[in-house]
Amino acid sequence: MHMKKIFTTVLAVFVALAVFAQPEIKMPPIPASRELHHETILNSLNAITKLKSKTDTLFPVTGNKVLDQSINKSIRLRVNNMRAQIELNNSLDDNGKFKWLRGVNEMLTAYMSAYRARVLSASMLPPLVKAYGDAMEVELAGGSIIDVITANEPEIDNILIENFALKNNPGIAAAQDVLVLKHIQRNPNDILKILTRYPDNRFADSLIIKEALRNQEKLYDYAASPTSALARRIRSVDHPLVKIISTLARSKTGRMYFPFLDNLYHGKITMDSITPLVKNDSSAGYYKLLVRTRIDYAERMHNGDTPMNARGLTDKLKAKAVELYINEINALHDVSNENIRFKKLEGLSPEELYYLAVLGEEEIYTSSFVKGVYPRIFQRMTVPRSDSLLYTVHNDYYKKFIKMCAAYNTLDNFLSRMSTETAEKLMRSFVDRLETATTLEDAVDVADSYASIYNKDIRKLIIGEVQTNLDESNRKNNRKGQLIYRLLNTIFLSMDSTKKIDMAAELGIDPVYVMPKTSLQDTSGRIIIQQFSYGDKDAVTYFSAFMNKFRNPGWKIKQNPKWVEISSTGKNTTPITIYANLPLDEKKELDIEAQDSLISYLEEHELEPKIVIHRGHSYYLNETIGRLPSSAKLVLLGSCGGYQKLNDILNICPTAQIISSKQVAAGVVNQSLIDEITGRLRLGKDLVWEDVWKSVQGKVGTNYKENFDDYIPPHKNLGAIFIMAYDNAWSKFDKADQTSMGRMRLR
Repeated sequence: MHMKKIFTTVLAVFVALAVFAQPEIKMPPIPASRELHHETILNSLNAITKLKSKTDTLFPVTGNKVLDQSINKSIRLRVNNMRAQIELNNSLDDNGKFKWLRGVNEMLTAYMSAYRARVLSASMLPPLVKAYGDAMEVELAGGSIIDVITANEPEIDNILIENFALKNNPGIAAAQDVLVLKHIQRNPNDILKILTRYPDNRFADSLIIKEALRNQEKLYDYAASPTSALARRIRSVDHPLVKIISTLARSKTGRMYFPFLDNLYHGKITMDSITPLVKNDSSAGYYKLLVRTRIDYAERMHNGDTPMNARGLTDKLKAKAVELYINEINALHDVSNENIRFKKLEGLSPEELYYLAVLGEEEIYTSSFVKGVYPRIFQRMTVPRSDSLLYTVHNDYYKKFIKMCAAYNTLDNFLSRMSTETAEKLMRSFVDRLETATTLEDAVDVADSYASIYNKDIRKLIIGEVQTNLDESNRKNNRKGQLIYRLLNTIFLSMDSTKKIDMAAELGIDPVYVMPKTSLQDTSGRIIIQQFSYGDKDAVTYFSAFMNKFRNPGWKIKQNPKWVEISSTGKNTTPITIYANLPLDEKKELDIEAQDSLISYLEEHELEPKIVIHRGHSYYLNETIGRLPSSAKLVLLGSCGGYQKLNDILNICPTAQIISSKQVAAGVVNQSLIDEITGRLRLGKDLVWEDVWKSVQGKVGTNYKENFDDYIPPHKNLGAIFIMAYDNAWSKFDKADQTSMGRMRLR
């Protein structure tokens, strides 16, 4: 028998025997005026017997017939004793006896309602009956029921507090406060949500202080209400942290001070010193203070401390990094004069530039990092050592920075700026303890980075550290570590052609070295391709080249005002149809309108694109991702730095193969890939990626070799492969293992 079931049964029997130990009280003659009330109680007892099944003669509290007979008998004895006590109590007049008979029946009917609603279980009936008897005894003696409420479960307390016969008990207010406290203890994450309904609860002040020390953001939100009773209660609490949060919550600019809450609370900074920076938050001063505070917090966290609202500080720092700096240098991506483009970065320290990079990872353009932020970090250091940089920021986000350096081909440069011994130690740390993280992000970063590392010694070090961690996880039987490091080990070893490892077979995922033609065909055998185009100034060039490639006898072009439909022709060829929206005026958002119109057409005609192509600059990529069809099996990201968006693609298309560039994309390379893919499919061939890559490499020539080298084929998108393999392996664990391991989110 399951342990919980055993416990419930033992508890029920224990309580029932305690009730049964009471001697039977002989029922006196019942006046005719109250006979109906007694019959109603007996009818309720009979109705409880048949709660589970109309054919039952016993209420199945435990499922064991012998035990249930004893429990049912004890319940009837206790209820009948209550009836007798009411009739024998000479201090009660007729109205008093009517009240208590009604109360007993109301307790029984309340149980039936709660049982049907699955609020109370069968095993809760004996303790409820006992608790009601105890409460009745206390009430008749003129005492408070608070001790009875304190001793029982909240579900029982609810019934007692709402009972007609107990509603005027002198302890009812205190009992209600205790009941609220019990609900909060069961739902500690809902303290303020529950107090919203009970702001006058006697425990409210201590609970508000508890929430202030645990969840400052949530308390701020509740305190900000100008009219709620709970906000008024929060403002009345005499505690320094609650007072600070209350003050900030009432201020129009409170959110600007809130990132510094921990230092404000501990007296390390004053609101007056922050105010001038808040008034001019678009200047560098506010951003610089955020960075200094984050570095301070990073040092404390490194030493085991936990600053309050560190997450809020980081969110504000990221927002300001993007708003003040990254958006501007990204917007000037077409400006060839770097002094003009990166003028906004003047005056920023190496540490301030570092946080621009790691917190702006998802927004920063390739050229903004490679030509702007990264070189300026070391140009502004007296001694341009990368280990000194990490030491200054207390290794905060160092794994993210390593991943970015790998993705943008600056890792070798970064590691060369420290001693070999330090570099090796850093890379070991990069790989270690991935199973202790709450998300998969670090493990995915390790996988992504390995594909971008060309230094054989560093690669050897990483795979050696992966295997060391795998051995350690096996020794400790750490299931999460075993899974993560086994997947990484298999993926990394498969990159060595001499190992002859079939990665897809080993990981139990779809093949990654090939995209079968059949996987791209719909039920009619046709392959549907959708291309997203944008109306930027480069569109005229790339879209014209795109169209010219299909102006030949092998293809037929049909055009309407918003998109083109390009279909393959000829016998013994695979039918292919490419739908590409026209790159209309971006300033009037006509390109987006054309995309939406095309999407509506495809949905209306039940056409599911299996290949999706993104054309245009990287700042348009989020628009494409937002419209990406989940049917896509192959995604070509023809924009700079598309490699940074793999996780976003996989959230929509979990098994999609992805082609992307780590750095600067090129229209010539994109078109060569489109030509190669459509040409092979038209001839009925599967897409074998090594063959595709060799062919395209020969076609792009030496002028675009550097650009093409930055494109990553599906079988080398190691982060994407890791995610697919992890999800596949996770789905095969039983629920007990999944619960014990704890599912790691992607982010």
